[in-house]
Amino acid sequence: MANAQAGIFAMGSSSHIYLEFSLLKEDEGIDLVEAIASLEMPQATVAGSNLVVGVRPTLWRTLSPHDTPSMLFDFSESLTGPDGFEMPATQRDLFVWIASGSQGQVFDVAETVVETVTPFAVLNEEITGWHYRQNRDLIGFVDGTANPILSEAPSVALIPQGSPGECGSVLLFQRWRHSLPEFNELSVTEQEMVIGRTKIDSEEFEEELLPPSSHVARTTLMENDEELPIFRRNTSYGSPRENGTVFVGFSKDQPRLHAMLQRMAGIPDGIRDALTYYSTPLSGSYYFVPSVEALGSFIDAAQDR
Repeated sequence: MANAQAGIFAMGSSSHIYLEFSLLKEDEGIDLVEAIASLEMPQATVAGSNLVVGVRPTLWRTLSPHDTPSMLFDFSESLTGPDGFEMPATQRDLFVWIASGSQGQVFDVAETVVETVTPFAVLNEEITGWHYRQNRDLIGFVDGTANPILSEAPSVALIPQGSPGECGSVLLFQRWRHSLPEFNELSVTEQEMVIGRTKIDSEEFEEELLPPSSHVARTTLMENDEELPIFRRNTSYGSPRENGTVFVGFSKDQPRLHAMLQRMAGIPDGIRDALTYYSTPLSGSYYFVPSVEALGSFIDAAQDR
């Protein structure tokens, strides 16, 4: 029986760092994955910190073709809406998310990770994340209201047992920069129309009152009258000068993640997510987050080489 990387569901950590790496040489993918797998098995903690490791989808398919979902693809092309709004593609090869209750612990583990993979990859992106007012985005609204409860999250985020890639997950990782002064100029009522929920108690608007361009309307996916949820682990980042949201979304089904982005950009029907007028995507990558056992198999492979 396979086990998911525990950090996907390890709630409550206040300090986070997200690292993205690109291979120095294309043929060193196996060396990179062996290095990060040998660092620490993700079902445990490192110095009190949780570790989540993701690999570029096409790289994982090359390295582990029998443990790869059939529908798995890179964020290889930017998404451009009919009005020119663009979600950039910045696909990298390796993703590492470290979370802890202490920023010092996060720093120590991140330093070890960088030292471990530096022979094979260059660090492209490092983002420090943190929680704002417990569970609110910097725009003041509750983030993750539509998340499944934790007991149901594995059925949303994880590929079912017995399927290729079992207990793995597909991760959509993006950095969004907010334009807080412009958003804060709106009245509370106008802000609520942008989001599709009330600001104070996070009550979703009734369907007949929900603006079709609202964030809730554009990010809610339906199929045969049933909602297709994802599991979000977002945090805030930045300073008063530049800030925003780190989007961390897990799903057992990559197409629903991509469909959500397309809807936000207005690709299917020309209706763009109203929130995108106040928040700009700066990056976009997909990663496959393999099970503990799938990642651990590379430790055995390294020892046998």
